Amino acid sequence: MGTNPRAVRLAERIKVIIARAIERGHIKDPRLGFVTITDVRVSGDLQHATVFYTVLGSDEERAETATALASATKSLRMEVGRNITARLTPTLEFVADAVPENANQIEALLREARERDEASAALAAGAAYAGEADPYVKPREDDEE
Repeated sequence: MGTNPRAVRLAERIKVIIARAIERGHIKDPRLGFVTITDVRVSGDLQHATVFYTVLGSDEERAETATALASATKSLRMEVGRNITARLTPTLEFVADAVPENANQIEALLREARERDEASAALAAGAAYAGEADPYVKPREDDEE
C-alpha cells in the first residue's frame, strides 16, 4: 500500500514550520539545545504527526532538550495550525532520532573490521605452505615413456 501524498506534503510542511520556529527562537526554554529536525511522519488520516529530531551534545543535553520540546509541544502545535491549511491540526509527538548513534556504532564496527583485515593480511604476507605449494597429484614423467 502506497503512502498518502497529502500526508507526505503535510509532513514536509510541518518539518519546515517547526524547524523555522525553533531557529527563530519561538521557544524561550533555556534547556533547548542545538536541535535538528530530521524527519516528520504524518498518519494517513492526518491526525497525528511524529517529529524526529537530533541534538548535538551530551546525554544530559539530549534529555533536557527532550523535556523542553515536550513542554513546548502545545505552542509548536499552535504554530503549525497557523501555518497549514488543513481542517484539523495534527497532534505532535517528538521522538529522538537514533540515526546518529547507529551511524557511530556502524562506523566503529567498520573500523574494527578494517583493523582485523589488516592484521589478517599481515599474517598472510609472511605465511608459508604447510606442505607442498601445489598439493595436486601430477603424473610422473617416467610414466609417460
